[in-house]
Amino acid sequence: MGNLKTEFAGLELRNPIIVSSSNLTDTAEGCRRFEDAGAAAVVLKSLFEESIMRRTEHLTDETAHAESADYLQGYLRAQMLREYLDLVNDAKRLCSIPVIASICCRSTGEWTEFASHIERAGADALELNVMGLCTAKDYADGEFERRHTEILAAVRRVVGIPIIMKLGANISNPVNLIERLHGYGAAAVVLFNRPYQTDIDIERVEYASGRVLSHPSELANSLRWTGIASSAVKNISFGVSGGVHNGAAIVKSLLAGASAVEVCTALYTDGAEWIAEALEVVSEWQSRHGFATVEEFRGRLDARDPEHADILERTQFLKYFEAFRM
Repeated sequence: MGNLKTEFAGLELRNPIIVSSSNLTDTAEGCRRFEDAGAAAVVLKSLFEESIMRRTEHLTDETAHAESADYLQGYLRAQMLREYLDLVNDAKRLCSIPVIASICCRSTGEWTEFASHIERAGADALELNVMGLCTAKDYADGEFERRHTEILAAVRRVVGIPIIMKLGANISNPVNLIERLHGYGAAAVVLFNRPYQTDIDIERVEYASGRVLSHPSELANSLRWTGIASSAVKNISFGVSGGVHNGAAIVKSLLAGASAVEVCTALYTDGAEWIAEALEVVSEWQSRHGFATVEEFRGRLDARDPEHADILERTQFLKYFEAFRM
């Protein structure tokens, strides 16, 4: 296999494949299996700010004595943190590839102190997955984006390890936000996180969970914004997440300007063996096109070229339907 080394968020990776945060990475042994299968890094299962809040609120009702409620909430937060730090410690003990911790967060708050504990536990980097919807009628323009910079700034103050921001697709101008995140010290951004999918059961007349696993079509939006943003914002790494189901998708992501991809669904459906198969596709393509390293072709199709920019920023596609007839 050819030279597939790359750099992401200041981390030297042996190839572009990072195992995304999920139940697949909730044990150190599971992380080691992916390393043995060829993964370049793993993102540990996320510590959820929302879960911490709900668990503590569920076990402390309004009638509880204030002091006892505060004690129980503090105890539960500490317990969840201890469990997560154990995971970081164990993964670092078993794995030689970078171990990236992950926190899913919605706001700044007491949880930010967790970041310093995670760094001391040995995590090589920290991914902040900022999730949320803007639904308030009195929403102020830019409020959601400010939440990202506030969270990053709060965490940056307490850790020195690289911080990776995993963004949602519901941002009006990702380029502007990524530029601001870079200014606040982000080492990388990942486009995009995948929120809970909503569906409706029409027989029961109630909401149901939509598709849990990603679909290859989800790659398109990440390619578009990676191609645009990576040409505009320098000195920050880009990762692609969502819809990376084969080796060709990895090549596409690299051509758009990404340094790495985060993979989850393909590993659920095809197992850890998928990694070697996908890397073989990337290596064969790289060799066939005469590239000795990933860096030689990374970003070849980004928006620096005006023709590429025109395609990436195009929103009308009516002409592409001309070949189709009913």
